[in-house]
Amino acid sequence: MIIWMSQMIVPLIIFGMLGMGILGKRPVFDDFLAGARDGMRTVAEVLPTLIGLMTAVGVLRASGLLDVLGNLLALPAGWLCLPAELVPLTLVRLVSNSAATGLLLDIFGKYGPDSFLGMAGSIMMSCTETVFYCISIYFGSVKVTKTRYVIPGALFATAAGVAASIWLAGR
Repeated sequence: MIIWMSQMIVPLIIFGMLGMGILGKRPVFDDFLAGARDGMRTVAEVLPTLIGLMTAVGVLRASGLLDVLGNLLALPAGWLCLPAELVPLTLVRLVSNSAATGLLLDIFGKYGPDSFLGMAGSIMMSCTETVFYCISIYFGSVKVTKTRYVIPGALFATAAGVAASIWLAGR
């Protein structure tokens, strides 16, 4: 039953939206085109920020600065029970999900996915968010300039997610 529901939910939602549009006498195709047009405008506005973030993460990885930061922050991370091997993953996760996934795959290759580091890294990817990426993309697309408590709150939530990942992985 669950498999059937998971396969049918997207078509049911699409047909439900089409049906509601037709019953409400809306020009469904015109609404779709207007939404697609607005989406393309949003992509064009956000693309420079996205390219800048991806370039910055690529430069950090290629230059070895992440390894240097990991070594510098190993001692303070140890006080917080965060393994030094997870420090670069934690830092990159704030900016880029794809780069963090690459780092996690490196951890899998070196320590194995069933190791403590592999489990903690996997849970960390689920318990944390790409804070700076989301803030720049979402707030940039609607032109919000005053973020007030968003960044401290998001960083606190990330710290809680990192702590939860270490705890849940079993250390």
